Amino acid sequence: MIAKGGITMQDYNTIIGSIQMRLNGCQTRSVMDRYKIGSGTLNLIMSRYHANGIPIEELRMMAPKEVENLFYPQKNLQRKDIPLPDFQYYYDRIHAPGSRMNISFCWLDYKEKNPDGYEKSQFYEYFNRFIAENYGGQKVSMAVNRIPGEKMYIDWVGDQPELLTDTETGEIKKVHIFATTLGVSSLIYAEAFPNEKLPCFIEGCAHAVSFYGAVTKYFVPDNLRTAVTKHTKDELILQSTFADLEDFYETIVLPPPARKPKGKPTVENHVRYLETHLVEKLKEKIYVSFEDLNDDIKKIVAVLNKRSFQGKDFSRLDAFGKYDKPCMKPLPGGCYTACDYKAVLKVPNNYRIEYDGHYYSVLYSYCGKPAILKATASEIRICDQYNRLICTHKRSYREFPLYITVDEHMPPEHLYYKEVNSKDGNYYRRWASAIGPAMSELMHGTLNKPSRVKVSAITVPIIELPTELVALKFKTGSDNTVEMYLNNGWQLSFRIHNASTKVEPSLKFDVQFIGMPVTVLNIECKWKQ
Repeated sequence: MIAKGGITMQDYNTIIGSIQMRLNGCQTRSVMDRYKIGSGTLNLIMSRYHANGIPIEELRMMAPKEVENLFYPQKNLQRKDIPLPDFQYYYDRIHAPGSRMNISFCWLDYKEKNPDGYEKSQFYEYFNRFIAENYGGQKVSMAVNRIPGEKMYIDWVGDQPELLTDTETGEIKKVHIFATTLGVSSLIYAEAFPNEKLPCFIEGCAHAVSFYGAVTKYFVPDNLRTAVTKHTKDELILQSTFADLEDFYETIVLPPPARKPKGKPTVENHVRYLETHLVEKLKEKIYVSFEDLNDDIKKIVAVLNKRSFQGKDFSRLDAFGKYDKPCMKPLPGGCYTACDYKAVLKVPNNYRIEYDGHYYSVLYSYCGKPAILKATASEIRICDQYNRLICTHKRSYREFPLYITVDEHMPPEHLYYKEVNSKDGNYYRRWASAIGPAMSELMHGTLNKPSRVKVSAITVPIIELPTELVALKFKTGSDNTVEMYLNNGWQLSFRIHNASTKVEPSLKFDVQFIGMPVTVLNIECKWKQ
């Protein structure tokens, strides 16, 4: 987000996502929680969307910067006089069905719209007086009406039981239990994972949807344990993951607010229920693999889903078939393919992104921009920061080549260099011969010309080897050394002597140069100018 003329400018993802969620009928609070914006910002986006008159489909086709500049032009209108707080408006917002607003949020919203307005203590004081004068108190609650098949609530069971035994070390390890439930029937799905990281979360969602055999309108995960910081690689990965889930299942992911919501007890109640009726049951056995553990979880959860509600003559499974399932969307064709996500805040200057020891190319114009790499078992997909597909590669498992490059991704000068260096002399000879004899002769002469760039650094004379034996005689004063004289200045000596001090005598034959041409001993090096 960027402060622009006194207004906090939102990025393309926030603008398009907020508009789409509101067009899909999502509550204002859900949109604000998903994109971490205030109601004033959301109202500004929607008012400018309606004022522009451009359909959401056309906005998606526009360049991200063009959309951002459309909603946040360079020049903003000057702010008008600051009005007094509309306490009736905020009171109605707080007590609206399904609202999660409180007085603190109302003040923040008011200050966002009116930076020079009342401070917090003044706002609280006048708001409490307004309530006392008009309603006599603040403690008002409402029942939350849940819509069949609308939401799948997602959470991790708070208790992390030690259920898995390492067969090699005997160590007992903790497991993390992923759980989902539906808003009306409260049908439960549960599965054990080694951790609560994003890949396990995604796999759990896909398995839960397959278990229900249908898709709800919204996915509502509780706060993920994985730390997510805005405008970081973690956020890019999380938003991209949510976008992939939404695209495949044609649903909407609604992250909850940071504080514990009072209007979402369904999954929290069932988490506590599972801590008692599932976890305690699992503690009765010893497990050595996740396969065995999840098999038992399925059996126990099946019993819980078939058990009648207290004081009722029907079960979760009965209510699911009667209420939730008929209102849910059918499963999409195929299976959701889980990806390994890797985000980079800046594509390197060599326009390649590293994954698993290999470097996959992206269009060179994306250098310095954020990107997201998605890896499956057979494919590498690279998207921009808005989750738009840039390119795909076949995933490589070979040791070489390390650099997987598509020619279309290279700048013109790099492509030219590659083409020139990929051709040898034979290529150019074949090319010339296809044109005609004259071109072939010209090319042959060109390729055989002395290099004008590389020249020898020194000139070393050629030494003549011996070709004739001139003389052979004993060395003066020696009876075991023979000297051999050859032409061209070469002389050698041969000496015979004992090679061992053992009782059995043995002979050793030594050969040495005692003379050689002067050019060998004194080479004159002539440097080229």
